[in-house]
Amino acid sequence: MRVLVGLSLALALSLVLAQGLLTRALESIATERTDRQAFVSLRALEDLVQRAGGSGDSVRALLSSWQQQLPPGSAVRVIAFSGIKLEASTFPEDQGERAAPRRLSREEKPIYDRGQRLRTAVETNREEGTARKLEVEAEALPNGGRQLSAPVEVEGAVVGMVELATPPLKAPLKPGTGTLLLWLLVPLALCAGAAFAVRSQRVLVIASVVALAVGVGGYASYSLGMLDAQVRETQSLVAGQMRSMAERAQAVMAEHQLAAEPALQPGSWDADQYRRPLGLVTPEGAVNEAAVSARVAELRSGASRALGGLGALALAVLLFIGMGGLARTVETVVENRTAYLYIAPAMVGMVVLVFFPFFYGITLSFTDSNLYNTGQPLSDIWVGARNYVEILGDFNFTKEDGSTNYLNFYYTLGFTVVWTITNVVIGVSVGLILALMLNINGLALRPMYRVLLILPWAMPNYITALIWKGMFHEQFGVVNHVIRMFGGEGLAWFNSPFTSFMTALTTNGWLSFPFMMVVSLGALQSIPMELYEAARVDGASRWQQFTAITLPALKPALVPAIILSVVWTFNMFNIIFLVTGGEPNNSTEILVTQAYKFAFQRYRYGYAAAYSTVIFGILLLYSMVQNRMSRATEAA
Repeated sequence: MRVLVGLSLALALSLVLAQGLLTRALESIATERTDRQAFVSLRALEDLVQRAGGSGDSVRALLSSWQQQLPPGSAVRVIAFSGIKLEASTFPEDQGERAAPRRLSREEKPIYDRGQRLRTAVETNREEGTARKLEVEAEALPNGGRQLSAPVEVEGAVVGMVELATPPLKAPLKPGTGTLLLWLLVPLALCAGAAFAVRSQRVLVIASVVALAVGVGGYASYSLGMLDAQVRETQSLVAGQMRSMAERAQAVMAEHQLAAEPALQPGSWDADQYRRPLGLVTPEGAVNEAAVSARVAELRSGASRALGGLGALALAVLLFIGMGGLARTVETVVENRTAYLYIAPAMVGMVVLVFFPFFYGITLSFTDSNLYNTGQPLSDIWVGARNYVEILGDFNFTKEDGSTNYLNFYYTLGFTVVWTITNVVIGVSVGLILALMLNINGLALRPMYRVLLILPWAMPNYITALIWKGMFHEQFGVVNHVIRMFGGEGLAWFNSPFTSFMTALTTNGWLSFPFMMVVSLGALQSIPMELYEAARVDGASRWQQFTAITLPALKPALVPAIILSVVWTFNMFNIIFLVTGGEPNNSTEILVTQAYKFAFQRYRYGYAAAYSTVIFGILLLYSMVQNRMSRATEAA
């Protein structure tokens, strides 16, 4: 019974999730099909409006002719940036008293803003030689249709914008429920028959695994076949749309005596939102079988991975229930329900505040998430391990002009390691020396010294960082003032990597020694004085007492504190960010501040997430190795 219940739940879970993924994929294909067909019409109109000069009576006559070949419920408009005019429109709200041509009203400012965004995107991409900003905007309309907006260029300058609103989208094809039931019931029937035929639990578990593979594999084959057919149908419809628009555009050009040169290029009309041709349809309007086959193979590969993951999940559910894991878990929870009730709030908080952000950040690291695509689903911007390859595979330590490439990951890692080692050495050394001084018997005013020496740690570190930054100010800082008092010249502390590093090192050293002092002092006071008395009787010197008694006794307390200090210093964001700011030229950045700047100054969220994941991996590896070598937490 356990095996049959486990198989039922595993199959139901995997097939329902697979059908949900298939439904979403079919909806995405249907939306892409509508957008591409509309985009072909929009780009053809954009080409004609450009030949008509972007404004004037010729554009209005052109638009009237073009509207006739669009599906019922469609509408187009042309915006001219010169004069902020609605040049021509077939939108219902632009009829009667609001008919074109007219100046855009105040409430139509979003239309003008959309045009300016497109112009900025075109100019930015042209200057940078990249496709970073979307040059076509697509949005859903309240009636279920889509609205596409594209820029109009005349002689290399963006002079306006064309917009196309489509009728409500047709309902996408949905996977059949009968197929899902078929691949659910047939494996269950096979497993139920095996349960009556054999009495061995091991054989029955193997039979259930085979039945699960049959059910999930059968539905996977059905899903991949449906996706394949829909993708190929989309290419055929888009190719037909392109041929139709090319013929209509030629007729409109002849009708309105538009310039025939340069010749129309219908192959460029089927493009993405960066206006880059997709290459799935040839310039002659035929389906590019090689490109479509590659597209289908890529889609099948992604779908296969997703379905494989569902299969693995279903197998885990089957084995967990079928092998008695669920029964034992329920029994344990019921037996210890009071304890689980007490820890439940903490676990919920950990899941919401720690585990979810952590795993979401790792997921984000495999995407090209940035400021311009945050509204897109992660599946659309998935780039795999590209961010990690870009981070770890960059060995360009110098720029083209011969200067140091301070943005290189390995330079930043090396600087971070130097920063960490120097700070920990200073913190441990100064803290231990002060602790030894405070541990001297009969030291006068010891309580006052303890309070004064712990103040740097008690004060919020960002306040301390800002105070030290002011002290190192070139003109008004107290450090330069003292130097001038002794006849020297003040330094521009933040103008060279070394002096800038020294300012951060001084600030963090001031903040780090109190912690080590407190830890060391506590450990020192726990050492029995009889050990020192016995050592003195045996003729041991002070140094021999220190190395033979004090240091071994300090190790259980100091080693975990050093590990913690290394992690803290490795990620000491406040000091670097507030004191040096990475100056000069990002030369004093550590990994965590570099990740922050990639996210919130360069707006490369996926890259910054990968950067942060690499930092986590480095610290995790360090902690594991250090723990294994020192066995610092063995007692715990």
